[in-house]
Amino acid sequence: MKVIAAMDSFKGSLSSLEANEAVRKGIKAIIDDADVRTFPMADGGEGTIDALIDGLGGEIRSREVTAPLGGKVNARYGFVNKENLAVIEIAEACGLTLLAEDTLDPWRATTYGVGELIRHAYNEGARTFIIGLGGSATNDGGVGMLQAMGYRFHDDDGEPIPPGGGGLKDIEQIIKTEEAAEFDDCDFRVACDVNNVLYGPDGATYIFGPQKGAGEAMLPRLDDALKHYADKTLEMGIDISTVEGGGAAGGLGAAFYGYLDARLEPGIRLVIDLLDLETEIKDADLVITGEGRLDAQTAMGKVPAGLAEAAKKYGVPVIAFGGSLTEDAYTLTESRLDAIFSIQRTPVSLKEAMDSEATRFNLEKAVNQVISVVKLDIP
Repeated sequence: MKVIAAMDSFKGSLSSLEANEAVRKGIKAIIDDADVRTFPMADGGEGTIDALIDGLGGEIRSREVTAPLGGKVNARYGFVNKENLAVIEIAEACGLTLLAEDTLDPWRATTYGVGELIRHAYNEGARTFIIGLGGSATNDGGVGMLQAMGYRFHDDDGEPIPPGGGGLKDIEQIIKTEEAAEFDDCDFRVACDVNNVLYGPDGATYIFGPQKGAGEAMLPRLDDALKHYADKTLEMGIDISTVEGGGAAGGLGAAFYGYLDARLEPGIRLVIDLLDLETEIKDADLVITGEGRLDAQTAMGKVPAGLAEAAKKYGVPVIAFGGSLTEDAYTLTESRLDAIFSIQRTPVSLKEAMDSEATRFNLEKAVNQVISVVKLDIP
């Protein structure tokens, strides 16, 4: 019996690696000779570096870069030397978690540190980049990143524009320098799970700005600044105004697409492709996956749904385990997953439910019992 264990993390409780190990133990306790193949998983957001670097045999590196509001922050990225590949989560350099809630300020916050990470990886030999968007504290359209990579954005006095989303309103001239042109031979694949365009009612500012600290008075000003940036970019023959996903991460999606010729892809599909997971799924008997909470949103590009989509091509059943199930989670079995289970054994507080040892035990035993039933059908 061949089983693919491909668990996302149970955030705050177990990493993807730890969850997969619990699944493996649960299976092996019932079917000792089962061929259990584990794959750390992520959907392009938090955990993508660890999942891909483990799966591709790379290493974690770090670099001190510019923090969203100035100063320095130590940011990690993954590097696979044999592939000349770097894996970068933009939140490492410009994420919401790097700032206290009362200091959030998308008018000033910059993505400059993301560009520094890319530049550092490039200097180390990377020519292929996997970028995970999500969780940014910025709304600067990726201009800070581009500046760190060599682009020049000048105001009408020929001076560099100030950092942050507010500075975009001052753009009068955009210059692609020789330094920026160095990245023309690079391949950028961007994990992007939103369809929002750069500006407008469904753009970066109005949809995501409030969670980054933008009040009602700031929203139209930030949105106008993004539109001005898009207009100036169009003067270069680059249209970033209508691309789906352009509004991701405060406009970083648009910058990657327009200036770096990146492909914007659903995160879980990108991860499955990079790990060549479909090849393993083809002849598997069962796929086991899961995440901290299964709900209707799981169908929107999360790990379990992505695996179910891949497995259905080959008629392989998929069972998902969650730390909790919402009432609407059962809709997942109508078209995607074959079965879903909660790992909880008894009513507990959230704190108790998220205890690492309890989660590990509960997941292992839940899988153990389901496999016991599955074994009944094995000759």
